[in-house]
Amino acid sequence: MTAGPPGGPLPAGTGDVARLLVEALPYIRRFRDAVVVVKYGGNALAHGTPLASFAEDVVLLRSVGVKPVVVHGGGPQIGELLARLGKVTEFRDGLRVTDADTLDVARMVLVGKVNRDIVSAVNVHGPLAVGLSGEDAKLITAGAHTASLGFVGTVLGVDSTILERLLAEGLIPVVATIGADEHGQSYNINADTVAGAIAESLGAEKLVFLTDVAGLRTDPEDPGSLVRQVTAAELEHLVAIGATGGGMIPKAEACVRAVRGGVRRAHILDGRVPHAILVELFTDVGIGTMVQP
Repeated sequence: MTAGPPGGPLPAGTGDVARLLVEALPYIRRFRDAVVVVKYGGNALAHGTPLASFAEDVVLLRSVGVKPVVVHGGGPQIGELLARLGKVTEFRDGLRVTDADTLDVARMVLVGKVNRDIVSAVNVHGPLAVGLSGEDAKLITAGAHTASLGFVGTVLGVDSTILERLLAEGLIPVVATIGADEHGQSYNINADTVAGAIAESLGAEKLVFLTDVAGLRTDPEDPGSLVRQVTAAELEHLVAIGATGGGMIPKAEACVRAVRGGVRRAHILDGRVPHAILVELFTDVGIGTMVQP
C-alpha cells in the first residue's frame, strides 16, 4: 500500500474503508466468542460464492473471535456423479430416493470430495479447519426419514461434544451431513435440517444459510416479494399456506426450529453476493431474510 505525502490527500476510498471499519467494530465486539453455524449449500458451492472467497470469510470470522461451524450439502455434486455413472435419480417430495449404491455415492461426494475441498480452502490460511461427518464421535444420530426413500435420514439427536472440543481449541469444524443410527447404518440427511439441529445443540448466536437466491419470497417468482424480517410464527404461516416451496421449505423449517430452540437469529442469504456473511454480521446493511423468535 502506498501512502500519500504527510499532510497530503488520502488515497481514494479511504474514508469509505474507515467508515466500514468503525461500523463493524461494535458488531465484532458483540459477536466475539459467539458460535455462528453457516450452512454452505451445494447450490451455493456450484453457483454462488467462490470457495476461496467463502473460506476467506470464515477465516476472518474466526480471526475476530467468532466461532464458526460450517455445515455443507452437495446435492448437485451428488447428482452429477450419479449421472456420470449412468444411474437414474428419482425424487419424491424434493428428496432423492437413496438405495445402497446411491448412499455410497453420496458418502464419497460429501465426505471424500466436498468436505475435503472446503477444509483445504480454509487451511490455505493456516491449520484451522477439521473435516468430519455426522458419523464421527456419534455427532448425529439418524433414523430413516420414510421407508420409501431408502437411506434418506432424519436427525434423531445431536451430540455436540466433538464440536465443542474443536471450537475450544480455536479450530473450525466442517461437517458433512452423513449420520448413522444406533446399529451403524449410515443415512444421507438434508443439510438444512442438520445445520438447524447443530445450531440448536450448540446454542448458536446465529444460523446462516448461504444459497443461490436472494432470500425468502412470499411469491417465489416475484423478486419484489422478498421478506427482510419475519418471526418464527409468521414464517410457519407462510410455509403452511404454500407461499414458500421447493428447497426453501427445509430452510424455513430449520430456521423456525432453531430460533424456537434458543438460536437468537437465523438468516437466509444470497451466497452469490460477495462476502454476504460479513455484510450481514458486521454492517448496518442487512441482506437476505432474517428470522427471529
